[in-house]
Amino acid sequence: MFKSDVKLDAKGLACPMPIVKTKKAMNDVEEGQVLEIQATDKGSVADLAAWSKTVGHQYIGSHEENGVFYHYIRKCNPELSEQQEKSFEQTVSNEEAIAGDGLILDVREAAEYGFGHIPGAKSIPMGELTNRLNELDKDQTIYVICRTGTRSDLAAQQLAQSGFKNIYNVLPGMSGYEGELQKEVE
Repeated sequence: MFKSDVKLDAKGLACPMPIVKTKKAMNDVEEGQVLEIQATDKGSVADLAAWSKTVGHQYIGSHEENGVFYHYIRKCNPELSEQQEKSFEQTVSNEEAIAGDGLILDVREAAEYGFGHIPGAKSIPMGELTNRLNELDKDQTIYVICRTGTRSDLAAQQLAQSGFKNIYNVLPGMSGYEGELQKEVE
């Protein structure tokens, strides 16, 4: 259903084995990549979300299909994420972006976007931005959003360097968004 970088089959395993296998699989996942875990243990829904939070990875979400739970976790290094400096000068709050007259560009991964995004936001994952610049209007105001403002900061810099004029990094990003979420993906 969602794009992931690495897949882990933990079907048929009972607690605590889905977590044990996930922890081991995370060693082979690069920072920022998304791991998909397929599990049949109903307890994995709460267990993997709690484990992710405890160790500092981002639990994106899960869905169930024919008795299999598909979990999505982004590998994070909290120390590096907090230290990474945001340098794009033009910033707006979540509320200002929503009230503004322009495009909200969501640069999170497709799985993150699919589990909930601002209604009407356009999805172009950060890794695809360079190849999809032609989908954007250089004269339009663009509010770039991600989970915390880090990826959107980099995307805003990239857009500005590519000749886009009215670019704003949205802070604090989806981690601070409390409005309505749209889950349908167009």
